[in-house]
Amino acid sequence: MKLYLRIFSAAGTAFIFFSFGNPCEAQVKRPNIIVIVADDMGYADIGVQGGKDIPTPNIDSLARNGVRFTDGYVTGPYCSPTRAGLMTGRYPQRFGHEFNILGHRAEHSDVGLPLTEKTIADRLKTAGYNTAMFGKWHLGAAERYHPMERGFEEFFGFLEGAHSYMSPNVQEFNPLYDGKKPVAEPAYLTDVLAGRAVEFIGRKRTQPFFLYLAFNAVHTPMEATEQYLKRFAHIQDERRRTYAAMLAAMDDGIGKTLGALRAANLEENTLIFFFSDNGGPTIYGGLNGSSNAPLKGSKRQTWEGGIRVPFIVQWKGRIAGGKIYSRPIIQLDVMPTALAAAGIKPQRQSNLDGVNILPFLTGRSAGSPHDILYWRLGGIMAVRKGDWKLVKMTETGFQEEPAPLGDLSKLKLYNLREDIGEMNDLAAMHPKRVRELALEWQRWTARLAKPKWLWPAVQSYP
Repeated sequence: MKLYLRIFSAAGTAFIFFSFGNPCEAQVKRPNIIVIVADDMGYADIGVQGGKDIPTPNIDSLARNGVRFTDGYVTGPYCSPTRAGLMTGRYPQRFGHEFNILGHRAEHSDVGLPLTEKTIADRLKTAGYNTAMFGKWHLGAAERYHPMERGFEEFFGFLEGAHSYMSPNVQEFNPLYDGKKPVAEPAYLTDVLAGRAVEFIGRKRTQPFFLYLAFNAVHTPMEATEQYLKRFAHIQDERRRTYAAMLAAMDDGIGKTLGALRAANLEENTLIFFFSDNGGPTIYGGLNGSSNAPLKGSKRQTWEGGIRVPFIVQWKGRIAGGKIYSRPIIQLDVMPTALAAAGIKPQRQSNLDGVNILPFLTGRSAGSPHDILYWRLGGIMAVRKGDWKLVKMTETGFQEEPAPLGDLSKLKLYNLREDIGEMNDLAAMHPKRVRELALEWQRWTARLAKPKWLWPAVQSYP
């Protein structure tokens, strides 16, 4: 019997595979890819981010065995635009997905992730991956926007922006779906989603898979089981105690998912991403008891508290563990990184805004993955270049149509290396830098599409 060796290169990293027998039987073992997204989780609420009152050993283990990003961002300070950017690797404002989707199917038959956009699931499925999504979709409720029409072979979850965690009956509006069939589910939803992930991993253990595990924890409504509430009897604030119980349930679910990988001997060949879709909602409605300390601001704002989130990547077989990476990255990077790991070259017309961050994590590439990052949500904005960030914030801006910057004296400038809490506005001291960053943002926004719908989503452009 002969031993054959094959070398496969992806993302600047060489992979060596051995096989016995005919060389045509030697196959590259592509990594599994799991993307885990929390919903409305605060920046400070897990152990590795400084959290003290809510143990999160399983999320913390991802950082211990992988890379934690101190400056991990999302494109939207709230749910749907962030998910659109994740699925496409492109700024969602480029294709008009700027605002959240609200309401039910009949009202929003034309509101959803545009069909012109190819998703990460589309690309991986075409490349031979098994694809599944469990949890919150929030990218359109009409049939043509359904996850199983957008590259996912399996789906269990809901299509709107929020859902009860305890709904034993089929809901008339916003039901849970198993595939495309509305179903009743008496068990606690966070546990159910984790159970689906565990079952999928066990069933697909011999084939490359892509799993998108989109928990609705810790989004409202604030619902937890007595099993988890008992752990936090010492927390006096009722909302914070329920939040802690919900986060603990998600952490347990992540632990079960990791355990399934270990049981299948897949952990070292699985690339895992974990992040929150936006910062915690610490003001406005929908408060969930989260904390974004030491960041300023909340969900629906372009202060750091709305857009900078816990962000961790683990690939035990390829990336050294226990690292902390302090240069800015963004959820747009998930798609190109996953494609590179899988050996898939994006088509030239894809025009991805994200980048493959693997070379930066392995030390093969110096510098920063991004020279500049941008945000626009209606009448509010931000731009970050190096350590400098320019911000325009108003209380109602996230409900307004996009508009030019106007009077530059109303913009705020911060050096985030020196002032992570955005307390010291340096605009008056550095007017040249204000003009520079404002011009950069204006050039970017001039290339964006009109929003396909406004806030709330019942309004739309003709």
